[in-house]
Amino acid sequence: QVQLVESGGGLVQAGGSLRLSCAASGRTFSTYVMNWFRQAPGKEREFVSGISRSGSYSEYADSVKGRFTISRDNVKNTVFLQMNSLKPEDTAVYYCAAGRTTRRGGYWGQGTQVTVSS
Repeated sequence: QVQLVESGGGLVQAGGSLRLSCAASGRTFSTYVMNWFRQAPGKEREFVSGISRSGSYSEYADSVKGRFTISRDNVKNTVFLQMNSLKPEDTAVYYCAAGRTTRRGGYWGQGTQVTVSS
């Protein structure tokens, strides 16, 4: 089992940047594929990005490709989401999730709010 805690959310103007972090407990972090999802008010949760166990492979939703970058540090048991050129439509609660594949979550964090003002 792994416990996940997100941080780094906040309020930013359109065009700005934020870096989200997700710290994992336990000694098995490197055995999980890590993903970021988001959920905007009134919308379903959607996949944002995922990264392989070693960090050598990553995937992105089309809506964030070229603007967001996922990375991980298996020594510090942390996954990051660097978000640049933020848009108001990026406003959502962002969740990290640990799973066995990209685009799927097994263990979830509590989420961190990202608000992008126009």
